[in-house]
Order: sequence, then C-alpha cells, then structure tokens
Amino acid sequence: MKLKIGAVFLFVFIVFFSLAQNAQKPNVLFIAVDDLRPELGCYGKTQIQSPNIDKLAESGLMFNRSYCNVPVCGASRASILSGIRPNRQRFLNFSCWQDQDVPGVVSLPMHFKNNGYYTVSLGKIYHHITDGKGSWSETPWFPEGDWQGWQAYVLPESHKQIEPRPNGSGINGPSFESPDAPDHIYPDGMIAEEAIRQLNELEKKKEPFFLAVGFLKPHLPFNAPKKYWELYDFDNLKLPEYMQKPENAPDVCMHNFGELRNYTDVPDQGPMEEEFMRKLIHGYYACVSYTDAQIGKVLDELENLGLAENTIVILWGDHGWHLGEHGLWCKHCNFEKVLHTPVIVRAPDKKQNIKTDALVEYVDIYPSLCELAGLEKPFHLQGKSFVPLMENPDQPWKEEVYCRWIKGETLVTQTHTYTEWFDDSGKMSDRMLYDLTTDAEEKANISENKENKTLVQQLSEKIKKHIAKRDEIIIP
Repeated sequence: MKLKIGAVFLFVFIVFFSLAQNAQKPNVLFIAVDDLRPELGCYGKTQIQSPNIDKLAESGLMFNRSYCNVPVCGASRASILSGIRPNRQRFLNFSCWQDQDVPGVVSLPMHFKNNGYYTVSLGKIYHHITDGKGSWSETPWFPEGDWQGWQAYVLPESHKQIEPRPNGSGINGPSFESPDAPDHIYPDGMIAEEAIRQLNELEKKKEPFFLAVGFLKPHLPFNAPKKYWELYDFDNLKLPEYMQKPENAPDVCMHNFGELRNYTDVPDQGPMEEEFMRKLIHGYYACVSYTDAQIGKVLDELENLGLAENTIVILWGDHGWHLGEHGLWCKHCNFEKVLHTPVIVRAPDKKQNIKTDALVEYVDIYPSLCELAGLEKPFHLQGKSFVPLMENPDQPWKEEVYCRWIKGETLVTQTHTYTEWFDDSGKMSDRMLYDLTTDAEEKANISENKENKTLVQQLSEKIKKHIAKRDEIIIP
C-alpha cells in the first residue's frame, strides 16, 4: 500500500512540476511578412506609414543590418525554419521544400513542439503549406484551406477596363487593385482574424505556444483596400534617383524581373511607363500599411489577453525587394536592397527601444529563439544566437554575413558588399564590389580598381573558406 501511495505521489509531483515548468516558458509569436524590405517608419523611411511595426520596434530590439541568406521566399523560409544555409544543392528557388532538401531535419517549430510547446501555423510560413511535416500541433491553416486564389482579386469587372500593356501577356491578372472594401476581403485580413481567434484559444491551454503568423502583403499583386492607398498622395511619390545598371557591373547581376512581368498590365520586355512605375510604388506602400494594420490587431489582442509580458515576438521579412533601383523590380539578385531585411525582436525582461548595427543573418534566428526560450540548440544549426545583442547592442559582433542567389555568393561587411559568381565547374566567372560608406546605392562596381586589389583578394578568400566550411557539413 505504501508503495502505491508513493508511486501516486511521485506521479502527481512530476505532473505538477511539468506544468510549473511549462508555465514559466515564454510563448513565441513568430510574424513573417512576404517581400518586406526595411521600408518602414522605424527604419527612418518617413514616407511610409507603419505605426504598429514602429510601436513594436520601440518595445524591443531593431536590427539595422540584418540580411536574408537567400533572396526568394520559398528558399529563405526553408533556410530560416531549418537553421541551415543555402548552398549549390539546397534552397535554390521559391518552390523548394525543406522536407526534400534537408529531409529529417528538426525544424524550428518542431524543436519547440518537441519541448512541450503547442505549435500553430497560420497563413504563409513555409512556401508549401504541407512542408515541414511534424512541425505543427494542428493542421496548418490558410484561408480557404489552400493556396488557390491567394492573390485574391475582388474587382473582376473593373479589371476588364484595364488594357494590357504593349507586348504584355502575363498570366496573373493586373498587378494591383484598390477596392473600397473591409480588411478581411483579402487573405491578410482573414489571417489576422484567425490569429486573434487562435490567441484566445491558446490562452486557455496549459502548454506554452509557438504561434507562427505569415502575412502575404506586400507581395505582388499590390492589392489592398482603398483606405490604405489613400494614406499616400500619388503626386508626391517619386521614382528612385538611380535606375541604371551599376557602372562596370557584369551582366549577370541584372535580370528581367519575370515575377512582375507575369501580370497582364506589365510588358513582357523593355521599360515601363513612369506613371505606371509610380503606381507600383504606391501599391507597395499601400500594402505595407495594410499588413501593418493587421499586425497591429494581432499585437493588440496579445496585449488585451495579458500574454504580452511572457511572449517573445519576432517580426521579419523573408527578403528585400527592388522598387526600381537599378531599373530592377522584385528580388532574385545579389544587390543590397534585395538582401537587406527588417528584423525586430521583443522578449520578456530584455531591453526596450534599442537598435543595433551588428551584422546578423537569418540562420541566426533559430538559435536565438532557442536561447530566449531556454531550450538547448540542435546540433545542426549553422547560425549564431544574437541574444547577447539584446543586452549590449554595441558590442563587437560578426565581421561579415553571407547570402546566396543561384550561382552568386555575396559577402556583406560593415563597409562593403562583395559578390562572386561561379560557373558549373566552380570557377569564378564574374564579381562586383561596392563601398557602402561612399556608395550606398551601389552605383559603381569597384572590384577591378587597382586600389582595391588587396581588399578583393581578402574578401574572395573569405568566400572560398565560407563555401568550403558550409559545404563540408553533412546534413542527415
């Protein structure tokens, strides 16, 4: 009898101890935004209205120099969620799968799930909604249950009045619209509503939660309710100052921005009219403000439920985006505007309203969230936790970070960006170097200037060592 009583007591003790541990673990709100470059008020872009993201930045740490490891959505997300860098064989394009490129790897949400978290995916987290098998405690959610119609046009009749551009034969319909309609007419409004519903359910659970909320805008098409377009005066919107290919840059650095040209109002080749390009910028800004409003709704509910004090919040854009700089649109290249990304983190008991110029990259997100939550880091991670920067944002940090697009490897330092392209045999075919301290818009490639010979040799050697070190790691 005493043995049975002792066994029952031990069982009860273990259960209560486990519950107490879970109660102390911080929740995680993981906010992903598609195609969001640091075009935000908190990053000094005063023409943008992003009050909710700006408010989040005031309550946490904002990274001024964060970079994606690969500038396309599917590959960037697979890299972030696996904690593994892209290379010549994995994470190559938008349609890649984590489960195919690194099968069996313990993903970020899976690691939290394995450590007692209830994990939920809403909207666009993985590019493929069924990727990352085993990561979620319930079936990933998206409006209508799948990706069909995610572009969500709501004014088909008005579209008939839009004449296709010369030589335009795109397959995706028009590149923008602005209906006088409520927020939930588009997926992002529905995603925010579902996130609010989920928070109310998660608040009742005994387990801590990892809630991933992925918003689509400002991804093309630039569709947002009219009220967000009206935040901006079209007559005051300007094209970028520099819209040319950089001086002395190799042809491989440019592309035909086929993602945009797939829309019926965009020509298949050649230049676009100035007024139309300004309209695209208008649409991008409207979509940023639209998504900002949805983020605000979710953060307000987190606060209203009393969950904010024990919740880690991280907001990131999966890569940057061109808005006409160098005459380019979209991502898919190795320029700084496409690689530079916004990251904001708020965590319990960490400093607020601070910024850092330390170089960080997206493979750093996985180990950082582990450290903030008090979880051991899986052995396969290739990044470095940036948590120390949340206490001392000015301390010495990484000397460089690395980004890759197809056959181009880019190294970013505090002062320069340097890129090398390689042919199929692994031999370097082209390169470019920009001094960000004197040429922030990357107008002139200075890789062949005599005075930069030593610097180029040093940076080239760093890339060679990085590739060798990265590729020697075998991912099971």
